Amino acid sequence: MDSNKVKNIMFSLGADLCKVAGIDRFDDAPAGYHPLDVFPSCKSVISFACRFPAGTLTCKTSVPYTRVRNSITAKMDAIALDFCIEMDKHKIAAIPIPTNESQWDIKTERWRSIVSQKHAAQAAGLGTIGRHSLLITPEFGSMVWLGAVLTEAKLEPDPVLNRICNDCNLCVKACPVNALEHLEIKQQVCWDHAFGDNEETKNWEISCHKCRDICPYNLGYQI
Repeated sequence: MDSNKVKNIMFSLGADLCKVAGIDRFDDAPAGYHPLDVFPSCKSVISFACRFPAGTLTCKTSVPYTRVRNSITAKMDAIALDFCIEMDKHKIAAIPIPTNESQWDIKTERWRSIVSQKHAAQAAGLGTIGRHSLLITPEFGSMVWLGAVLTEAKLEPDPVLNRICNDCNLCVKACPVNALEHLEIKQQVCWDHAFGDNEETKNWEISCHKCRDICPYNLGYQI
């Protein structure tokens, strides 16, 4: 099994982007959240992405953006699961990382995925993390959702990218709750403002994505 075959399987399952990182690129992972903390025989991390419809940013209601986010989360998890099952057929162990599931890290008092999706994507050369803490890809900007798979297969890694964000700070100025005033996002402040029940409609929704809206690279930069 080589990297090209891995990518072709991911594309056949519905991924729009897919790249590979070697385990040596995760030395800076927080204690307890390194790929080896999850899967001790991991040798490669496969990061993939699916496009998020750009029209959802300009709607007058939060419903389309929220619904797409919920639907695409299930899509990403299904792709990762199906990929791992396919790897089993080739006698290669692989495990999926949940796309949108966090647990409380008492050491840092932050919510974390068991392996950071965006840091895995950056390590694999899928994109780079911007000032707004979102991954920016050359092809689709920040309008992507991320998935990842850990595998025992030693795959050829992709080159990492030069940083895309130019630190224009438009996202910092646009944030209504100043969650981006420091280099590390005020995670809970952002979440408390952006996610929750709409008192009028009684629906749970994502009511703010201003940092994504304002980014000059929110739709990528490749023609």
